[in-house]
Amino acid sequence: MSRFSNLGHRLYQGEISFDFVGRRKIWYSISAAIAAAALIGLTVIGLHLSIDFKGGSVYTVKKPGLTISQAQTSIDKIVGDSTPQVQATGDGQIRVQVSSNDKIQSTEVVQKLSTDLGIDQSAINAQVVGPSWGQQISQKALTGLIVFMILVTAYLAIAFEWRMAVAALVALIHDLLITIGVYALVGFEVSPGTVIGFLTILGYSLYDTVVVFDTVKENTKGIEKQNKLTYSEAANAGLNQTLVRSVNTTVVALLPVAALLFIGGGLLGAGTLNDISLALFVGLSAGAYSSICVATPLLAQLKEQSPEMRALAKRVAQRKAADAKAAAAKAAAGVTDEVDDEMSGTVEDSIAAGMVGQRNQPVGRARGKGRPSGKR
Repeated sequence: MSRFSNLGHRLYQGEISFDFVGRRKIWYSISAAIAAAALIGLTVIGLHLSIDFKGGSVYTVKKPGLTISQAQTSIDKIVGDSTPQVQATGDGQIRVQVSSNDKIQSTEVVQKLSTDLGIDQSAINAQVVGPSWGQQISQKALTGLIVFMILVTAYLAIAFEWRMAVAALVALIHDLLITIGVYALVGFEVSPGTVIGFLTILGYSLYDTVVVFDTVKENTKGIEKQNKLTYSEAANAGLNQTLVRSVNTTVVALLPVAALLFIGGGLLGAGTLNDISLALFVGLSAGAYSSICVATPLLAQLKEQSPEMRALAKRVAQRKAADAKAAAAKAAAGVTDEVDDEMSGTVEDSIAAGMVGQRNQPVGRARGKGRPSGKR
């Protein structure tokens, strides 16, 4: 832990640095590959929407000792060729979802389930969700997402600048696309809890990006007045200063989410936890990656295209070329750093000796003229 904290201190002080901005083509390629896989999953496989969005019926069966496989076998015989979803609710009950495409009546399903499972009909709770209600939920979720994006863009454009708003918006879309694509690829159900998870990860990704942008803004303040660093180099320095903090925040946030996903949903079989935990796990990971490897490099790329930053980059290149030429000339003349240090040390000794000699010289009469002799 001490080594990691020491690494963070060295990154903040600029003693070491990782060139994230300079390697932006690598990060863009990785993001493009992941986004392509997500798009393939969305177009070929598609999302598995819950009945809250597409309508259907939910039957909650309460029977001690009833397993998921037994309930699955029973409901398959009733609904025929469709693929109903059977999950454990975590309180000893079995939740069966039947799509609205099945024309069978809910009363008939309850009657056949009670007969096949050997339980009373009162032990089966039936809920019917109409397709129109699911369509309203989908429209509201989409509207909320669009409003969130607009407000985020407006806030960043006012608090920072439009280039930072564009970079942050691209990072948010990047995170959302990857998370939705993973849901399509793994086949997890998309429920209202999943939508809540989507909005949560967007807020987290935005927070992490704003923290990095704030440091970049401080590092690049008045950068046009110097000729040592380009905007990309100053932005990369700010990114390295917040690197350890971003990693720590992500790891701490992922630990409880991983417990929900792998222990609650995987080992304990609480399938309802998968709806939100997978969105949070993938989204938090993608958000940390995008704030470091997508948002800041894209911001630097957009900023470098402005006339002021182009002029600055030209001045920095000229200074570096002049420094390299001076270093080459000094090396050709045989002047080494040791000679320079020895010469500078000799000069310093001479100056110090002169100062000592001046202190040891007697005070002239002119210095004492006009001063009291000490006699009263």
